[in-house]
Amino acid sequence: MANNNKVPLLELMPNGLYCAAGDFYVDPWGPAGRAVITHAHRAHGQAASYLAAKSSEALLRMRLGADAAIEFTEYGTPTTIGAARVSLHPAGHILGSAQVRIECAGEVWVVSGHYKLAPDPTCAPLELLRCHTFVTEATYGLPIFRWPGGTAIRDAIHEWWRANQQAGQASLLHAHPVGKAQRLLALLDTSIGPIYCHEVVEAINEIYRAQSIELPPTARLEAAQNYRRALVLAPPSTHNSDWARRFGAASTALASGWMRIRGTRRRRSLDRGFVFSDHADWPALLRVIQETHAEHVWITGEFRGPIARWIEEHGGEALAVEGRWEEAEP
Repeated sequence: MANNNKVPLLELMPNGLYCAAGDFYVDPWGPAGRAVITHAHRAHGQAASYLAAKSSEALLRMRLGADAAIEFTEYGTPTTIGAARVSLHPAGHILGSAQVRIECAGEVWVVSGHYKLAPDPTCAPLELLRCHTFVTEATYGLPIFRWPGGTAIRDAIHEWWRANQQAGQASLLHAHPVGKAQRLLALLDTSIGPIYCHEVVEAINEIYRAQSIELPPTARLEAAQNYRRALVLAPPSTHNSDWARRFGAASTALASGWMRIRGTRRRRSLDRGFVFSDHADWPALLRVIQETHAEHVWITGEFRGPIARWIEEHGGEALAVEGRWEEAEP
């Protein structure tokens, strides 16, 4: 793609990434007039109005409130904001997650938000987009971060669950309640035993089911009589809490990309760790960046430096962008 316009479409301001052509922010962390939102995990400051993907409506209403001024649009439908043409495209991260494509005067930028390439029946798959400048996350931007396939994760969880049943104890699996818990549910075999969900997880399950996303049967914990054969899905914040102590000597586990780092399970006082993430791993980050054919790449997130160095070593132009984006994965 020819890049004749050298004026950046986005600039990093004290409150976030700002587009002067449209007078809006993308995922701001401070006050903003108008904000375009990539997904329902992040905190988004206090904007007067928002634009987001239609399939994220219920999740964003839960986060921002019923009275928030939010315009929802279908994936791929362009909206004119000032001098900018804006459209949202699937990011493959969670339900309703989106990349933001911004076009003005022949210049195209894409802000990825959080994304992944791994198959996921609970959300629309990532759409690869070409652009002049790509703003990518790098939550897991190190070569050590490589995710096993869904079958391997499913089999490992089933093995752990069955072993706990034989030991007469519940299986308490911690996962982010928005997106990851539902993706895990879609993998699990309910013939092994009952699955119970923390009320926060179950509330999100209902939103997913309302959008015709198939999840196995679950029940709120209040309905449980005996947990010894059960798998319980709960937010990571409940680990070692009074809430978790109701299960007695349960076996505890966490599903997270950080489980790839040696010692994480021990430091968190967990019995098991499963390497499972709704973010792109190292190979996926590199593939998506290459598929954009972007001449310039901005990198945000935990490991932006290593990704920037890799791009520059391979003849590209990269900028590590330091911001205050909230990372969703514990």
